Amino acid sequence: MRSLFHLAIHVTDLDEARAFYGDILGCAEGRSAPTWVDFDFFGHQLSLHLGQPFATDRTGHVGEHRVMMPHFGAVLPLEDWLALADRLAAHGIAFDIPPVIRFQGEPGEQRTMFFTDPSGNPIEIKGFRNWQGVFAA
Repeated sequence: MRSLFHLAIHVTDLDEARAFYGDILGCAEGRSAPTWVDFDFFGHQLSLHLGQPFATDRTGHVGEHRVMMPHFGAVLPLEDWLALADRLAAHGIAFDIPPVIRFQGEPGEQRTMFFTDPSGNPIEIKGFRNWQGVFAA
């Protein structure tokens, strides 16, 4: 078994976070308390605590995009990525960077999309047809 990643971030409203991460992203809810809730974020532990989210800025330069930093996300098999992109669109989620192919025809070719949660936390979801491409140079 590979190790799991744990990330704890702030959100401004736990009910909004539950609706977004649970109902829209499809993440299973875990333990919770009055000021935090855990989710199975695509196989990793995401803890959402009440508080002020990180300040973000468009300082990341990746390919032709300037992306919000900091951000977090997940890498999915391409079929799961396509299904999630459709689910997000069906729920009317506004994309910061709409679903796109990045590095087409190069090592590391990937699909990517950026959006924010209701608290403004930037999220990137990548999709790979071939797992060997995740760390391709």
